Amino acid sequence: MSFTTDGSRWPDVWLAATARGTTICGEFLAATALALALQASGAGGLAVSGLLLAATLPLVALAPLAGRVADRVDSRTLLVTVGAAQSVICLLLAYAEHPLAVVGLVALLACGLALTQPCLAALLPAMVRRDDLPRASAVHQTAVSVGALTGPVLAGLLVGQFGTRVPLLLDAASYLALIAAGLLLRTRRGGRPAAGAAGATAVPTPAWTLRRDPLMLAMVVTTAAVITAVGGINVVEVFFIRETLDSSATVYGLVGAAWMAGMLPGSWLAARLARRLTDDGALVYGVLATLGGVSLMVVFAAFVPAAALLVPLWLVAGAANGGDNVFANVLTARRVPEAVRARAYAVNGAAVQGGSMAGYLIGGALLAVLPPRPLIAAAGVAGLLVVAAFVPVVVRAVRRAHSTDGHRPAPVPGPAAGPCAAAGPCAAGGAGPAAGGVPAGERRAAADRPPAATPGGPAEVGAPAAAGLATSEPAR
Repeated sequence: MSFTTDGSRWPDVWLAATARGTTICGEFLAATALALALQASGAGGLAVSGLLLAATLPLVALAPLAGRVADRVDSRTLLVTVGAAQSVICLLLAYAEHPLAVVGLVALLACGLALTQPCLAALLPAMVRRDDLPRASAVHQTAVSVGALTGPVLAGLLVGQFGTRVPLLLDAASYLALIAAGLLLRTRRGGRPAAGAAGATAVPTPAWTLRRDPLMLAMVVTTAAVITAVGGINVVEVFFIRETLDSSATVYGLVGAAWMAGMLPGSWLAARLARRLTDDGALVYGVLATLGGVSLMVVFAAFVPAAALLVPLWLVAGAANGGDNVFANVLTARRVPEAVRARAYAVNGAAVQGGSMAGYLIGGALLAVLPPRPLIAAAGVAGLLVVAAFVPVVVRAVRRAHSTDGHRPAPVPGPAAGPCAAAGPCAAGGAGPAAGGVPAGERRAAADRPPAATPGGPAEVGAPAAAGLATSEPAR
């Protein structure tokens, strides 16, 4: 896989991470504010799940197109254009009153996220050398976690004082960070060299599909299945904390922030471990273990008598979620060719968000007939059962990958990543949020082995009460 051949561009890493963290803060701020507004207005679980579906469906439906766009369009053009559009949409959302208008504008915001999420994820490895990718992934995850940590707390405070308009206006301002990142980042990818440009060569697009990669397929399917089982808590949680545990909107925001706070140490610990895991199969086992840890904490959460006791459980669950994101990002960057890596992140995100959608529907429907506490217990138990069921599936996938990777031909290197920025040279490739390398067979023959983030994505993926356990972004 191709990464920058020069020194790592850490200013670009921090700039991109800051931009993503700022927008994540705004997204969590808006999602928490809207969820609290629905609950306070007397809306039921189906209304909350409907809002979450509006924020999720475009990520699934647009994944094939969005990934190709992120691979082919200059990253500067995409970030500036989409960031400006999202800011305008959020301004309109702040003044929208009709429920259908709110849902429609939320869906439009998600269309923008479907484009920017794989674009930012695929930029990160283009900024750094392969050995620096786990650290860069942890930096990205830290910024995302800080943004996600701040958003729910601000929402809990601002909604109680000013209603939903102020949080949504702040969300609109947060998208300006994407515009700034697009204009200031020296690293660029996407786009195609102009015809007849000096040095321009036609490089064939590598043939890669998810179905042909047993480890990636096992990781994506397992994660999506667990999210389907556990994702209903995103609908149930606001009713569990506000009604069953009789807590305030501020407490709800603080509890949601605990999950994101746990992601900070979890992502850094996973980054240190990922540098030592030269076997891709070990990364998939890491994903499986962290998903099991999240499900176990959800089971424990069903038995708390007070909302304050959710905080330590969500800290542990968040740490596991952060580790899951880093492991998944590193695996993707190692195994997917640079030229199609944004597409791979989009496909991965679509599977994750599809699981989230199923979880939202299940949680919303069951909340109409059952109280929140048993639903949370059932979600956690279902997650553990899914993890246990997929253990033999993952073991077989790892064995199959070990038998095929040794005979895999060397990947076709990617071209220079997009048009060169005036401020500096293009990165010699790019992709994946966090980590890097070459296929496992080639890694075993290499002497300089090393090896997450988005996103999250991310899984990096959503907002409190608005996100699933994302692999590229933080999620709940």
